[in-house]
Amino acid sequence: MSLWGGVIGGLVGFTMLGPLGALVGGVIGSKISGNTSFTRRKPNNLDKQVAFFAALFACLAKLAKADGRVSEEEIFKVEEIISSKLNLSEEHRIFAINIFQKAKDDQVDFEDYASQLFSILKSSPNSLLIFYELLFELALADGELHQKENELLQKIPKIFNFSYEAYEELHRKYVSGKLDSYKILGVKKGDSFQVIKKAYLRKRKEFHPDTLVSKGLPDELIEKAKEKFIEIQEAYEEIEKNLQK
Repeated sequence: MSLWGGVIGGLVGFTMLGPLGALVGGVIGSKISGNTSFTRRKPNNLDKQVAFFAALFACLAKLAKADGRVSEEEIFKVEEIISSKLNLSEEHRIFAINIFQKAKDDQVDFEDYASQLFSILKSSPNSLLIFYELLFELALADGELHQKENELLQKIPKIFNFSYEAYEELHRKYVSGKLDSYKILGVKKGDSFQVIKKAYLRKRKEFHPDTLVSKGLPDELIEKAKEKFIEIQEAYEEIEKNLQK
């Protein structure tokens, strides 16, 4: 089911509480947060997708403004995410931009949006990693990682309960333009081929687009999930080729 097919349904569940519910509710003019007929429940997959989408554009907004202003390059990157990576209709594009604009000027901290997303999606760390990669893409939209942007990105591993290596790996990928096939698979150069293949098969399963969507990644981000899946495949093929030399 598409995120857009039930955004209101998602809001009346778990995500209507906290900053993410307030953000989306404010954008759509909803007053459901004050409706006492709704009760807190365990978030379902639709709730998770709504939370992911809202947190993504809220955190993109905070990241874009971290250096004091939102640049034209950053606006272009957000538009690219909306049109190319999400392929949204015009109506939904306007909704996403409104989320971005509202979060850009509100008083909620970057950490608060990210923390609520973690509380909802902590059972799907790989979906959170996709989220983290999208933040890096925006931060490098103008070709430079500004200090304030970097400071926010460095906070994510602690918020998402990641190893700091997650930051270091993405920094190498997006700032240095270097990919380490072994680190992508989570193995070491001295590991046996059997260990490497086992790690590859596990990663391949974990990052399969269908698996990620079932755990809370919005359907609209399926293309980003495919990119990660291909990256894992190429890393394994590169290692296999080198070991055969």
